[in-house]
Amino acid sequence: MNNQDEQRLEECYCPAQKALSILGGKWTLSIIRELSSGTKRFGQLQKSLKGISPKTLSARLQELEKQAIVTKEIYLEVPPRVEYSLTTKGESLKKILLDLVKWGTENLRSED
Repeated sequence: MNNQDEQRLEECYCPAQKALSILGGKWTLSIIRELSSGTKRFGQLQKSLKGISPKTLSARLQELEKQAIVTKEIYLEVPPRVEYSLTTKGESLKKILLDLVKWGTENLRSED
């Protein structure tokens, strides 16, 4: 997120609008969905998110880290190991994701 985007976010007063500005980015909900089943490494995330570029995945993970939704654990091993998981704040999004799935299932037909 650049400075102009951050300024727009600060000018936004509606909590729902703020949440959508953080979660509405392409791939963001998919990343959270993947991490909702447990800790994953970068390669695991990239493999499960067909079509995401490493640059985009890295940028989304950094943004989610900045928002305290995802935590990054670096293990000083050879080779280095990095794992991503949801924070408590991130875990609280699981119910919202399930509600979105339920709403989509009930209200959106596949031919729409």
